Amino acid sequence: MIKTALSHALIAIAIQLAVGQLIGYAAAGALAVAFYLGRELSQHEYKLGIRRGWEWGESLPVKPWEPIIRGWSRDSALDIIVPAIAVAALAYWLGM
Repeated sequence: MIKTALSHALIAIAIQLAVGQLIGYAAAGALAVAFYLGRELSQHEYKLGIRRGWEWGESLPVKPWEPIIRGWSRDSALDIIVPAIAVAALAYWLGM
């Protein structure tokens, strides 16, 4: 849903503004987007495991590269793309 993508963008901007003074706004934006990318990849990993009969306590039956190329819906892609655009625009506006 676009609502989650917008809330992710607002949180990414908050992270960027909070850390930007220390490491630069471009790096802080990249850090915020990396957080959401890791979150989406781990969600895809668990979804793939559950589809394959995985239960807690077992090791996941998912290869390391599978969450990167499988399980992406339009909403999960927007959860990365919208924050990336938002932090890139803010970094550009603030002079990187």
